Amino acid sequence: MFSLDNKSAVVTGGGSGIGKAVAELFSLQGAAVYVIDLDIENALKTVQTIEEKGGKAFAYACDVGKQEEVKAVFDGIGHIDILVNCAGIAHIGQAHTTDVQDFEHVFNVNVKGIYNCLHEVIPVFIRQGSGVILNLASIAALIGLPDRFAYSMSKGAVYAMTLSVARDYVRQNIRCNSISPARVHTPFVDGFISKNYPGQEAEMFDKLSKTQPIGRMGTVEEIAALALYLCSDEAGFITGNDYPIDGGFIKLNN
Repeated sequence: MFSLDNKSAVVTGGGSGIGKAVAELFSLQGAAVYVIDLDIENALKTVQTIEEKGGKAFAYACDVGKQEEVKAVFDGIGHIDILVNCAGIAHIGQAHTTDVQDFEHVFNVNVKGIYNCLHEVIPVFIRQGSGVILNLASIAALIGLPDRFAYSMSKGAVYAMTLSVARDYVRQNIRCNSISPARVHTPFVDGFISKNYPGQEAEMFDKLSKTQPIGRMGTVEEIAALALYLCSDEAGFITGNDYPIDGGFIKLNN
């Protein structure tokens, strides 16, 4: 079950965090993985890890917010069966404290970045007669989070794009779903804590972990496992859905 043999998977943001875990798991399940990341060194590290385990992977440096760069990468890849849109950035701030530059930066990466990838991959899927898209949204798309105005805006757009694409291309055998994680332990979380709470790292890590009713943060491997299911043939009857993976955050905190 959950084999991706003979499939080609593009993973944006595959150089670190959730994207890296997705790329590595998809490779273990047999896919040829195309790792796209703004940081080519991180992308190459992911590829190296995959190759050391006998997998097949390729690294591409790309700013997903720039359509010409995305087009060049996708044209170079050619055949694609799966697209996982993991590339994204976070931002802390409320509506009146978020300046236009930060707002536009979040929009360009988290919203336009996914649009650019969709714009290039959907014609490929239409020609092939099949394809699978998985977008990384967030619980911020579903509930109000404090001090996450721009980030929530962007993830709400991801959620809406998922539903729109699923509706528009269901007859072309193209599936599109999204995942909405709560707080997941990634290098970003560690960097955020060390930057904003120097000397209080352990205390803040524990505090942030306990905001999930389950009492801990999620792991990137747990997110990747759900991604694998949704991109596999076993999920062939699933499209137009969002899947919270949140340690009970949405239902049990209210």
